[in-house]
Amino acid sequence: MGSLFRSEEMTLCQLFLQSEAAYACVSELGELGLVQFRDLNPDVNAFQRKFVNEVRRCDEMERKLRYLEKEIRRDDIPMLEIPGECPEAPQPREMIDLEATFEKLENELREVNQNAEALKRNYLELTELKHILRKTQVFFDEHEGGANPTDSMTRALISDDPNKQIGQVQLGFRDKQESLEFLPCFVAGVILRERIPAFERMLWRACRGNVFLRQAEIDTPLEDPASSDEVYKSVFIIFFQGDQLKTRVKKICEGFRATLYPCPEAPADRREMAMGVMTRIEDLNTVLGQTQDHRHRVLVAAAKNIKNWFVKVRKIKAIYHTLNLFNLDVTQKCLIAECWVPALDMETIQLALRKGTERSGSSVPPILNRMETLEDPPTYNRTNKFTSAFQNLIYAYGTATYREVNPAPYTIITFPFLFAVMFGDLGHGALMAAFGFWMCYKEKPLQAKKIDSEIWNIFFGGRYIILLMGLFSMYTGLIYNDIFSKSLNIFGSSWRSNYNASDLRDHKLLQLNPDSDDYTQTPYPFGIDPVWQLAEANKIIFMNAYKMKISIIIGVFHMLFGVCMSLWNHLYFKRRISIYMEFIPQILFLTLLFFYMVLLMFIKWTSYGPNPGNFGSQESEYVKRSAFCAPSILITFINMMLFKTDENTRPQCDVTMYAGQLFLQKLFVICALLCVPVMLFGKPYYIMKEQKQRAAAGHQSIEGAAENGTAGGAPVPASAHHDEEISEVFIHQAIHTIEYVLGSVSHTASYLRLWALSLAHAQLAEVAWNMLLRKGLMVAGYQGGIFLYVVFAGWAAISVSILVLMEGLSAFLHTLRLHWVEFQSKFYAGEGYLFQPFSFEVILDSAGTSEE
Repeated sequence: MGSLFRSEEMTLCQLFLQSEAAYACVSELGELGLVQFRDLNPDVNAFQRKFVNEVRRCDEMERKLRYLEKEIRRDDIPMLEIPGECPEAPQPREMIDLEATFEKLENELREVNQNAEALKRNYLELTELKHILRKTQVFFDEHEGGANPTDSMTRALISDDPNKQIGQVQLGFRDKQESLEFLPCFVAGVILRERIPAFERMLWRACRGNVFLRQAEIDTPLEDPASSDEVYKSVFIIFFQGDQLKTRVKKICEGFRATLYPCPEAPADRREMAMGVMTRIEDLNTVLGQTQDHRHRVLVAAAKNIKNWFVKVRKIKAIYHTLNLFNLDVTQKCLIAECWVPALDMETIQLALRKGTERSGSSVPPILNRMETLEDPPTYNRTNKFTSAFQNLIYAYGTATYREVNPAPYTIITFPFLFAVMFGDLGHGALMAAFGFWMCYKEKPLQAKKIDSEIWNIFFGGRYIILLMGLFSMYTGLIYNDIFSKSLNIFGSSWRSNYNASDLRDHKLLQLNPDSDDYTQTPYPFGIDPVWQLAEANKIIFMNAYKMKISIIIGVFHMLFGVCMSLWNHLYFKRRISIYMEFIPQILFLTLLFFYMVLLMFIKWTSYGPNPGNFGSQESEYVKRSAFCAPSILITFINMMLFKTDENTRPQCDVTMYAGQLFLQKLFVICALLCVPVMLFGKPYYIMKEQKQRAAAGHQSIEGAAENGTAGGAPVPASAHHDEEISEVFIHQAIHTIEYVLGSVSHTASYLRLWALSLAHAQLAEVAWNMLLRKGLMVAGYQGGIFLYVVFAGWAAISVSILVLMEGLSAFLHTLRLHWVEFQSKFYAGEGYLFQPFSFEVILDSAGTSEE
């Protein structure tokens, strides 16, 4: 847990491995997932590295496995998940066996698919021929007496009318002698149904009307052997005369991808061919069934192990890819690697290396040496399933600089709390908490489903954040005493009415007088008194003042905590000048101005009561501490900044809240303003002075060494500006100072979003209640039950979709901004890079995600 507050101490190590033990050692390190290797061959082409052939073999095996997986999914065969733990990476000698297995399966499956496709193609041709023989027989039978249609066509062609129409097609000749020179003939075939209109128009235009086309639809769809899609086709027969038209018709059929089949003219020949076709179709059905059964058995056998095979191949590929990052020594018997490792895990890594050496049978132990370097180490924070979501929120802003303070542990509390201040509603918070609790309770079953939805994955990844946001919203909902825009009267209201029953009945808008002689009244024990729900005249005024002040108080404390976190960074990195010239002026500036404003709020709350006062005696202390004399904190703060004192328009009241207030306020403002030049010129002046001393002494000063030294036994990134031009140092510090001074004002105002969103959420909930559910409750009788059922459905839909989802998303984004800008900017640089160890778990997860 300690690394959650500050990133792990990292060490750069040099690793020497024997060639025969390198594979097994890297495999053990991949299972461990604690080592980040560096590429020692950045200038070497990927195709020129030592183990490129092994990587190519792994790619080829992956291709074969993807082909098998595609065929398995195509047949909807379930693939068995890996039982128990993930299998270990196989030994290099097992790679040959895997290749042989995959090669055999692929060849067998491809051969079966080719045979099945050829059989399906033959089956399709026979089926189409069957339909042609059946449909053309109908065409022939339509002519009177069952006569041959070609004879009828001949009689029509040589008749006295040269323009006689046959069916819908007109065959015209100039004279009878020309028509006798040609014998009528026909072609029959099958074409896609949607191409029939265009096909018919093309025949008519290309043949100038000298063709006779008949077509009939095939009722049942036919399977395309190439794509396995079902298509609808039609049978056609075309009558024409002459070889010239025959050539033209066949070209048109070829252009429209129509399939032509032989069709005898004699009925006996057609019947004989049809019987032969039916016999062949039955034989093909038997062979196709056997082929499909064999294919199914092959795929079922592959489906039992394909997940396991994928894991093994990907582990082998990852190992060889990592080995390509290593260097070979001059003897070609040793591999040299450089890697970042957590300092606390050195012993664990040594044990993994020994285990890998024993597995390989090598007698030479690996050597792991620490290296000195000035390079910035990677940032590594150990997380679990609860803290990882909050850590990812921090990483979304930027990866922490090495060993700087990590905001994640504090974000676990502050993030859901600030969200709850904006979302404070007991009912809506309970809905959100229930959803988060369901995802946490059903965590393992939901993970096993591997739902392929980006929005769902975002919600599920932040399930613990949603749970905490809901629980904190329930707490703030109790504080606000707000549940679906209504209040809970748990302890009984502490208000007593000063009016009689007739006044309350005749006057709807009456302001309850807080001045009462009943001194037994006590404040509402927890949260806001529910009587405010009935206050239509001044409810919003009271809630505005309450939530606005709470927002400022929370914001100032949050920013002060952020500035204090910067002190931890300065102390750890031994930046003494940053403590004196940055932290102290910053904390003084924020405390003397804005924290003082918060103190004024508490002084006002404790010093002034609700009583209006007795103005008969102006000198009475009772009057001076009444609500009438309570000053405005905003006006007081503005006057303080302007060194201004307003004229006292209320003689019976004191000008100040406590003795010596005006002098103390002027002193605070002057001290705060003096902090600005210290922040602006202090550090640049010290750096300039240090540069002069170093130039005169010829060596680096002690303070400079501290600024750029090491901490915790690991190198620390340089933070001083001794290598920069002094003008750049002044510019950098000026930007930093202006940003902090102006940011203190803008950031304090930015926390008012807590008040604004809380007020908006409460008003939207009240509008939803008054416009929908309240009207449903006002209808009596059985009609009221039906109407309430409908209205409640609408109110529930609006509450979930708008008040929970949309308002929750809005509050989440505003909370994220408050942490990234207002809080983390005070101490968090976020200029590091993430520790990305060689881990089989990460590689397999990313591969599975990309596949989905």
